[in-house]
Amino acid sequence: MSDDPKLSASARRHIAGGGNELLLSLASSWEMAVKLSIGKLHLDAPLDRFLPQHMQINAVSHLPLAFDHVCRVSTLPFHHRDPFDRMIAAQALVEGIALVSVDQVFDAYGVERIS
Repeated sequence: MSDDPKLSASARRHIAGGGNELLLSLASSWEMAVKLSIGKLHLDAPLDRFLPQHMQINAVSHLPLAFDHVCRVSTLPFHHRDPFDRMIAAQALVEGIALVSVDQVFDAYGVERIS
C-alpha cells in the first residue's frame, strides 16, 4: 500500500500480476493499530479511513482471524516470538496461502514465502 522500496521485484510481480487474490491478515491490521498507538507508525489518514481506502484501491481483502488459525498457533514452535507474525504464519499454513515477507523466520514454519 505504501510502495515500500524494500519490496522485491518478485514480490511486486506477484502482487501486481493480477492473477493472485490479495489478502491482508486482520492480524496485520491489528499490529498497525498497535504501532500507531505507540508512535511507531505514521499514516496520512486515520487507520479507519486509510486501510479501507488503500485496500479498495489495491483490490485487497481482509483475511479474518478464525478459530482454526488460533488453534494452529498453539501448535507452532517458537521460531518467532512476535504474536502477530505467529498468527500470520498460522493463517498461511491453515489456508495454504503464500506470504509476502522479507522475514526469513517464516521459512522455519514451512510457509511459502515470497520475498
